[in-house]
Amino acid sequence: MEDLSTMQCEACRPEAPRVSEDEIRELHPQVPDWEIIEEDEVRRLQRVFKFGNFAEALDFTNKTGALAEEAGHHPAILTEYGQVTVTWWSHKIKGLHKNDFIMAAKTDQLLKH
Repeated sequence: MEDLSTMQCEACRPEAPRVSEDEIRELHPQVPDWEIIEEDEVRRLQRVFKFGNFAEALDFTNKTGALAEEAGHHPAILTEYGQVTVTWWSHKIKGLHKNDFIMAAKTDQLLKH
């Protein structure tokens, strides 16, 4: 399977299918640090990133925001002292799409740069 972090998001339409359980089993191992959660009956990918201070957390938040803006796919981001919680899901389909796994992988890559 192609590395998710090298893939591009596709335009998500309201009628686009959510990822199936089989697809989740295939995609989730590529982003193992991300937890699949359910909030307001919507499945999402969530990860908490730890940092040494607020400035580092804010820098990561800004990088994540730039990544999201470039892809046209936007997460929920909570920035706190020493940590950032990033949550990806596809708003239009109220659930998980392959785009969310792609963006989770790309978010992970931000730590390596």
